[in-house]
Amino acid sequence: MKLVVIEGPGKRETIQKYLGSDYEVVASKGHVRDLPVHTLGVDINNNFEPKYEVMPDKKDIIKTLKNKASRASQVLLATDPDREGEAISWHIAHILDLNPKDNIRIEFNEISKNAINKALTQPRPINDDLVNAQQARRVLDRIVGYKLSPIISQKIQPKLSAGRVQSVALELVVEREREIINFKPEESWAISAELSKQTGSDVKFKAILNAYNNKKIKIENAEQKDKVLALLNNQQWVVGNIKKSVTHSHAPAPYITSTMQQDALNKMGLSLKRTTQAAQNLYEGVEVKGKGKIALITYIRTDSVRVSPEAQAKAKEYIISQYGAQYYPEKPNVYTSKKSAQDAHEAIRPIYMDIRPDDVKYLAPDNYKLYKLIYERFLASQMKEASYNSVSLDINVNKFSFRATGRTPIFAGYTIIYQDYKSKDDPKTDDENAQTTLPPLNEGEIVNCDGLKAEQKFTKPPARYTEASLVKAMEEKGIGRPATYAPTILVLTNRQYVEKDGKYLKPSELGCQVVDTLIKYFPDIMDIKFTARMEDRLDDIAAGKETWQTTIADFYKDFSVAIDNAHDGQRAPAEETDEICDKCGAKMVIRVGKYGKFLACSNYPECKNVKNFTTDEKGEIILPHETDEICDKCGAKMAVKIGKFGQFLACTNYPECKNIKNISKVVGVCPKCGANLVEKVSKKGNKFYGCQNYPKCDFVSWDSPTEQHCPNCNAILYKKEGKTVQKLYCLTQGCGYSQPIKIEEKQSIEQ
Repeated sequence: MKLVVIEGPGKRETIQKYLGSDYEVVASKGHVRDLPVHTLGVDINNNFEPKYEVMPDKKDIIKTLKNKASRASQVLLATDPDREGEAISWHIAHILDLNPKDNIRIEFNEISKNAINKALTQPRPINDDLVNAQQARRVLDRIVGYKLSPIISQKIQPKLSAGRVQSVALELVVEREREIINFKPEESWAISAELSKQTGSDVKFKAILNAYNNKKIKIENAEQKDKVLALLNNQQWVVGNIKKSVTHSHAPAPYITSTMQQDALNKMGLSLKRTTQAAQNLYEGVEVKGKGKIALITYIRTDSVRVSPEAQAKAKEYIISQYGAQYYPEKPNVYTSKKSAQDAHEAIRPIYMDIRPDDVKYLAPDNYKLYKLIYERFLASQMKEASYNSVSLDINVNKFSFRATGRTPIFAGYTIIYQDYKSKDDPKTDDENAQTTLPPLNEGEIVNCDGLKAEQKFTKPPARYTEASLVKAMEEKGIGRPATYAPTILVLTNRQYVEKDGKYLKPSELGCQVVDTLIKYFPDIMDIKFTARMEDRLDDIAAGKETWQTTIADFYKDFSVAIDNAHDGQRAPAEETDEICDKCGAKMVIRVGKYGKFLACSNYPECKNVKNFTTDEKGEIILPHETDEICDKCGAKMAVKIGKFGQFLACTNYPECKNIKNISKVVGVCPKCGANLVEKVSKKGNKFYGCQNYPKCDFVSWDSPTEQHCPNCNAILYKKEGKTVQKLYCLTQGCGYSQPIKIEEKQSIEQ
């Protein structure tokens, strides 16, 4: 019996099926050794020697591996085909007393019978360069995190953490938020004309003001707009220069990790976490009717758009059989990866062209959606380009020039299966106003102007990052690598450095403090170019061009100086307040503890008085205080107390009486029973509105009450907000009043 060790247990059944009864497949469930949890685990003075130890939760797995390896005729290590997988194989080899120089390592880019059988014929030694590159990253990240975290905990608040890649990613989010805050909109006006032929066609088309006296024109205010409109009235509109051409649209490259993550969010609304999980499922294996558990896609952590000749041949055969030879290019499409790409694996693609998305609609929804996305993108990447008849023409009127563009398809090409996606956050393209068709026109022909439209516009600030656009930015700037994008962003949200605002990422106050502190003391660590260069050096280690100890030593030389300078023994300066300590008369100051901000006496350590507090909408401090409200259990007065989650009412007769009540903001009148309508927060942190008489009255609304009243019955109107339409409506039974508000109109009114 031969033993094959893999990483993920999810693919064990699939691989075992392909290998048959002569092999036994066991999963290590990821790493089995790592640096210790509570100590640095790196001997700085001994050439940065790492001190690995068996992970506590992997002792049983190691015992199983040793037992099975001792009885196996051969042990093969088939961990994932990347640096991380190579390092895991290296650790397992040491634990099982295998010689890393022997041919014990096999790898495959897809979990298919052919790929696995081919791998069995090509075992190799463990690649020391790949192991060292991963080892360098682990040691580097441990040193940075272990040294930085205590400093920002000292400067800001206890139990914070920082990391080499995550801190730079956080900096991107913070910088974008400050760009938005400091953005000053600039006014402009767009003037368009609705035109038509005088005879022979009733097709109307749109032209946009483009130039004046053959120079680009920009209308900056309403006064300029009015002057232009006055000069256009009662003028002759004449067709000027006409340009006709055949344009082509080339198929997009197959997916790499980052582009798959971006499209999954933009096209299907899948979060980074859901996309990562679905991709892992499709790579490891899912149940397919009639075939059992099989993998459907190739390896999911890649930065290469390369496609194997075998996969290209399968795609060619499928395209010709399903769509016709005219849809396949004369030569196979070849795509070029970025210079920074490791190019260790193929692009993400389907393994079997004959398992179409429609054949597996019964898969879990996320798995099906992502498979369809990957399948269609790959198929399109191998198809012929689309072609169009494109027309651009100028309409001249009183020294002004308007431009109209049109594009009609000649040949669908790859678009027969795939339509590219453009995020609304991306800059608009030049042909955003292109018509589907234009009427036949000749130079010098006079056309009718059926109407002019002037639209006021304001420049918009850059959009906040989404998970997808942050991945894109990290990739473009060389921050991290495919395997690190998702974990980095998840860490930022889990540590509450970044908050979700819908699909957008917004830095928390804590996140901004962390970035500012790190920039102050560690400008190199927070330098995006520095971080990207470090990734390049890790690539050089993987390519055998550099030793990992030299890379770490070069980094540590300056880093250790910055650490010494930051360790000045000073905590973050306390914020003074006007509150007076009721024990010694000194002023109270705001400090930060494990659970957030609190008031402490400035006379510490002589006086150790502390108090919880909260703030009102104006930022004024609110301390615990007695109220006139009477406890409904014992008759004593109730007092406002401050807890971990804000204000609440508690009986002053505590601990004899432990009665407490939530304090809710009154926002209106309950339309069902007439009691107070109060603002509440669900367990998931979502705001809603309910009757204060609950559970006697069960009225609840996710839509917010407004200050406007119904013109029919004078009740408060509620506001419902959707993606494209908002509406005000009345909840009074039998009234039925509703007033839609288009978002475009709302934005125009606000501007």
